[in-house]
Amino acid sequence: MSHADCQGCSEYLQLTRRQFMAAAGGTALAASAPAWLPRVALADDFCSTRDVLVYIFLRGGADGLSLCPPIGEDEYYLRRPTLAIPRPDSGHPMAAIDLDGFFGFPKVLEPLMPAYQAGHLLVIHACGINDTSRSHFDMQRFAEVGKPADITLGSGWIGRHLASIPPMVPGSILRGVGVNYGLQQSLVGGPKSISVPKPEQYGLGGDAGTLAARKAVLEQMYAGVGEPLQTSAITSQQTIDLLNSINFNGYQPAGGAVYPNSTLGLSLRSTAALIKAEVGVEAIAVDNLNSWDTHVSQGSVQGGMANSMATLASALAAFHADIYAGNGRNVTIIVQTEFGRRLQENGGLGTDHGHGGVMFVIGGNITGGRVLSHWPGLQPEQLFEGLDLAVTIDYRDVLAEIVQHRLGNPNLSFVFPDYTPKFEGVTAQCQATAGDLNCDGAVNVDDVSPFVGALIDRDKQQAESPGCDVMRADLNADGQIDGRDIQQFTDKVLGM
Repeated sequence: MSHADCQGCSEYLQLTRRQFMAAAGGTALAASAPAWLPRVALADDFCSTRDVLVYIFLRGGADGLSLCPPIGEDEYYLRRPTLAIPRPDSGHPMAAIDLDGFFGFPKVLEPLMPAYQAGHLLVIHACGINDTSRSHFDMQRFAEVGKPADITLGSGWIGRHLASIPPMVPGSILRGVGVNYGLQQSLVGGPKSISVPKPEQYGLGGDAGTLAARKAVLEQMYAGVGEPLQTSAITSQQTIDLLNSINFNGYQPAGGAVYPNSTLGLSLRSTAALIKAEVGVEAIAVDNLNSWDTHVSQGSVQGGMANSMATLASALAAFHADIYAGNGRNVTIIVQTEFGRRLQENGGLGTDHGHGGVMFVIGGNITGGRVLSHWPGLQPEQLFEGLDLAVTIDYRDVLAEIVQHRLGNPNLSFVFPDYTPKFEGVTAQCQATAGDLNCDGAVNVDDVSPFVGALIDRDKQQAESPGCDVMRADLNADGQIDGRDIQQFTDKVLGM
């Protein structure tokens, strides 16, 4: 099959409570909620507790050289005479937005500039998976299990994260959600994790008039069965009740956010409603299946790639504005793809499967407003296998830093087996709460005992204080809790 015959390669074508409570009816909803429904108080500042993770996967291999073009690299323009994003000084009405003199944004990503200028959006370039495969399915799997070249590992990195840390809310009914028709590989193995393609439609279905009777029949049916079936049935019904208690359809975004009527836009709107409902969900995976596999007719400022980028930007911008309105919320957003695209455009005016690519990370405690890159260059001798942008930042370095510093999980060797990550300064340390080991908003003598506990056995300390990030004991921000943190902790307690 030639490039002219298909859009996308044959392999990939086989993929056939606060403001919310007011908007949802507030008192009436609270009064009608089942007694088991957990109530979570998310704090009013970004540094107060573990973040909720939103993991967006751009399936198809999104072109990082279009998402963040190296406008200062002449070789980029030589190798892509028709596909390159015009330089900022080109005079073209759709010229790139200059980010730092070397990297830029295509004009269609302009909706993301408020997040970038607020320091919330970090672009990571020349990053990815250090594996030679150019298969969509292999590389998506490697990305989501958190271990390249491993075809036996069954669980995903988010699943292992959830399995190795106490829930934010003891007794949570639901911890992980895949907004998808099947549970994403990244969430596999996570306790209390389910796939929900359309949360607003989740339930038993059928005639609403007979719903109560049908639920009663199901409860009676499973009442006498043994374990684990009985517990599974009860948990399933509790999950249905939980999601049905959230007014997804009546959700009112904050911050003037207007979600686009795209699949991604609607998914992120539901994600925002779920987060603001404060029911204990810790990780949400969202798939984006736009036309990222741009083998033919990719386009530059117009065409398939530009349309996909515009769809991504409008949905992400709305989600950022909504989530971070007012005091905001503890949310970290990761946008990843399986690989980038080849540097040289092909005869079908598209690009083939490549290697290094781009990640976006968005959050209130992300060191954004910049492009993080150990740029390898685009000269032939600098390319991976002489063809593609090289990977100079392993994607696990980014994920691991977020897992430890923003999700409060120090068990990196379990989350990312057989790998020792190198932190790249993706996350900002919250100095306002560093040392506040009991999460009461102050560093004082009440924190001495939990600080000592973190020094001796941080796993035990984390289990005793599941809602408080044990890494607050890492006062010198070196990724370790040890004697080097004692002096700074003492100074903070004494107010020095």
